[in-house]
Amino acid sequence: MQTNAIRETNFNFPGQTKYYEGKVREVYTIDNSLLVMIVSDRISAFDVVLPKAIPFKGQVLNQIAAKFLKATEDIVPNWVTAVPDPSVTIGKMCEPFMVEMVIRGYLSGHAWREYKAGKRMLCGVAMPEGMKENDKFPEPILTPTTKALVGHDEDISREDILAQGLVSEADYLALEDYTRRIFQRGTDIAAEKGLILVDTKYEFGKVGDDIFLIDEIHTPDSSRYFYSEGYQARQDANEKQKQLSKEFVREWLIENGFQGKEGQAIPDMSEDFINEVSERYIELYEHITGEKFVKSDVSDVMKRVETNINEAIVQYA
Repeated sequence: MQTNAIRETNFNFPGQTKYYEGKVREVYTIDNSLLVMIVSDRISAFDVVLPKAIPFKGQVLNQIAAKFLKATEDIVPNWVTAVPDPSVTIGKMCEPFMVEMVIRGYLSGHAWREYKAGKRMLCGVAMPEGMKENDKFPEPILTPTTKALVGHDEDISREDILAQGLVSEADYLALEDYTRRIFQRGTDIAAEKGLILVDTKYEFGKVGDDIFLIDEIHTPDSSRYFYSEGYQARQDANEKQKQLSKEFVREWLIENGFQGKEGQAIPDMSEDFINEVSERYIELYEHITGEKFVKSDVSDVMKRVETNINEAIVQYA
């Protein structure tokens, strides 16, 4: 059993009114107004949570998200009030929009799989003929998904979002505008660090009439990055791009016969593979932030997290 990673929590905080466990995050609601988000070290792929946790993964995600939320708060306000622990963020409780805003600058991942299957429309957006995997789109394309509470998120077009009343037209136009502007900011920051922000997703919510950026942004779980150096040479030579994202975990699973389909068994993740995944997450942190990653004290990680949250609740609740 792993003791240096946060696989799951079972806390009971003062004023706790609700608890939600997502694939990776665990969210405690305090007094129906404050959210305590613990970013666990669980890892998911193909909408399945894998059996073993990845040490420091939650810290990586939480700290990258905190930096990018800070770096984009002049574009759109966000939900964050405090980051009291390397793996924890506390902030406003927002009513989430039931769509995720996915934006793609390059033909990669899901978009490429659809394109390779012969499709030239994705979420109502046309993709040009004659492209190959990892080519840059003439302009970034918006390919939203539904926000499924259970099971898979589904691709959806702007037209269907409005027709189904998932988001009002005024709000949706604001979400599109915010998405493009945040993606441009993330692209510019990545370029300074020798990286290409390939694609990513954003989630938004409301408090009253105000829209807030919520959850995490620009992390390796929500985004794909390529190295800028050698990108064009690799494209010209039809070579795979060197990337920093969790796509390599998906590829490893596919190679080992798992794509989240019924009847498929999750392959065993060896200690070496778990450590490799951990190092890849740390590598992305250091590249995207330009800072050395400082591993938190995980000698009693659950006690550390609980103590830090309890102290913060006294201050902010």
